[in-house]
Formats: sequence, C-alpha cells, structure tokens
Amino acid sequence: MKAEELLDIIGAEFYTGVPDSQLKALCDLLIDAYGTDPKRHVIAANEGNAVAMAVGYHLATGKIPVVYMQNSGEGNIINPMASLLNDQVYAIPVVLIIGWRGEPGVHDEPQHIYQGAVTLKLLEDMGIKHTVVSTETSAVELNRAMETFRPLLDTGKSVAFVIRKGALTYDKKIQYQNGHTMRREEAIRFVIRAAGDDPIISTTGKASRELFEIREQGGQGHQHDFLTVGSMGHSSSIALGLALQRPDQRVWCIDGDGAVLMHMGAMAVIGASRPKNLIHIVLNNGAHESVGGMPTVAGQIDLVAIAQACGYPYAVRAETQENLEQGLREAKKRGALSFVEVACSIGARTDLGRPTTSPIENKRAFMNLWQKTER
Repeated sequence: MKAEELLDIIGAEFYTGVPDSQLKALCDLLIDAYGTDPKRHVIAANEGNAVAMAVGYHLATGKIPVVYMQNSGEGNIINPMASLLNDQVYAIPVVLIIGWRGEPGVHDEPQHIYQGAVTLKLLEDMGIKHTVVSTETSAVELNRAMETFRPLLDTGKSVAFVIRKGALTYDKKIQYQNGHTMRREEAIRFVIRAAGDDPIISTTGKASRELFEIREQGGQGHQHDFLTVGSMGHSSSIALGLALQRPDQRVWCIDGDGAVLMHMGAMAVIGASRPKNLIHIVLNNGAHESVGGMPTVAGQIDLVAIAQACGYPYAVRAETQENLEQGLREAKKRGALSFVEVACSIGARTDLGRPTTSPIENKRAFMNLWQKTER
C-alpha cells in the first residue's frame, strides 16, 4: 500500500513522531510533503514528547493528530497515554502509527525480539484498539478499519495502525545530507585509538555496528566495548553508572545526536555527578540515520553550550580530523568530565554489517574483563 493512501484514509492535518526504518515510506512522504513545518509535522525528541505535542495540538484545534513511532517507543508513551490521554482522565484521542519490528516469525535483530512479541499486548493493556497493516492490506480494508475507529476517537479513545515490514511504499527517493565531510566511521576510529584499552559504551544504531566492524577488521576482540543495541538514548547513563563505580578507570561513551536528544536530561545528571573519568563523545550528523536519515534538531542547537550549562568542565566541537584528535588528547590529559561533539556527514558503507555476537555474549565478555580488573 502506498503511504499516501494510508494518510488519505486517516485524514489528519498534524503529524509528529520519531522516525522508524519500518515507516521509512511514511517518513519520506511527510518530509516531502511538509518538511519540518511546525504546524504540520514535527520530528520529536522521543515518543512521549510526540504524544504531549499531539495533546497540545488537540487542545488548540479540537482535531485528531497522528503520532508515529517504532514499537520500541511504546514504552515511552505508556505514561502519557495512561495518565493524560486516557478516556478516564482527559479523553484526548490520537491515531498511532507504529512500525512493528521483531514481529513473531519475522527475522529481526535481538533487541527487537521481546518488544515485537509484546507490541500488540501493550496496546491491548492500554485499551488501544488496533489494526495490523500488511503488504496484502487493501485500501477498502483500511477504510473499514478507520470507520470502526471513528466512534472510538469521538469518545476520546486512541487507536493504532501497526505496520508490518514492507507494508508501506513511497515512490520518491528522498536524499538526506549535510555540509560536513568527516564520516562517522572515521571519527570512531579516532576514538578507538585514543581510548586504547579503556572501556567504550556505544549508542544504538550504526555507530555500534561500525565500532564492532572496526574491531573485526583490526583483529581485535570486543571485550572492551558494550554495544547498547537497544534502549536508544541511554548509553550515556550506562557509561555514567560504570564510571561512578570504577573511578580508577577512564570510560568513553560514543553517543549520537538523536540519542542525546531523546533523553537529554541524562546530561544534566552527568554534569551534576561530574565523574572525572568519563569522556562523552557525540557524533552529530543532524539525522536519525540508522532509521532512514530524517533530520534531528541537533543541527540547529549548540550541544557544547548545553554540556557546559549542565556542568561539564571541558566541552568542545570538532569539525575536522585535526580538531577531533586535539579534542580527544585534551580530554584524556585533563582528567575531568569531558564532552566532545563531532560534526559528521550523513552516510555509511553499503556493506556495513551487524554484530555477529549476541548481546548476552557481549555483556559476558565485557563483565569478565572489567570485573576482573583490579580496582
């Protein structure tokens, strides 16, 4: 089914959400049709943020908004859906469009398996009526589903379309790019060299995949790295937890701009904790690249100033390899909580693979190394 047909059937005028590779056709259509016009389409920091914006839109217009997300974002919406939008509270309706990663019986990455298994159950537990959209779903069937949804929406209940892999298409190819020249993979190589034998906590998506492959290419093991393959936005908090318990050991965090935005409050906690042994690196390409390339607002804000305001004693931005090498050297030398933002281009190798070890294997190797190290 074409993404345009789905939106025509829903008939909404405002969309907000967090991009998902399963919803790439929809995301590309929204960027093509509305860009980031704040009256029509806002790419949110996280899914709860999107739901809250949808509430504001409804309060202002009385109309029904659409919130889109990967099913991993269901956890982020449970609180506002249950304690704010629910028909026993404010009765504010939204239409959810949810990409179904990890659908049972469909091969996917480990971090999606459990989430995929409970996707529909979570909706049922929240009292959200839903319909599943597959490659075989016709416009007639979707229209029929929407007709059953309308009376529910009228009473303040929310509804959901759960999108299977390949169910939506969009004919136009949208190209996402920025003006930066340093590739993310290049930047990660510099971090690996600077880190040496120190532990690295890496963020969700392509950054962890590239870190894994660089180690493979160098014939190195993976015991120094903890790959945060799921739970986007939390790698810096994991790094903080490790750094606080091992004050004798320098800890590196390779983060992404979309991840930082998703749970930015973590930076305030890190700054207030001020661990001298934590170096927080943010690879900023201003895009949700791992799920298609839609823009983030990180290209429009000053992350270095935010880090400084949060209490990081040392914070710099690197736009060239020379800047990056110098910034990493300074961070190591200072022995203080440090923040290095790296301006990166959008793009990755077409042959970029995925980790060949399981998350459990990754955790065990990491813990075996760091729990054996003398404190």
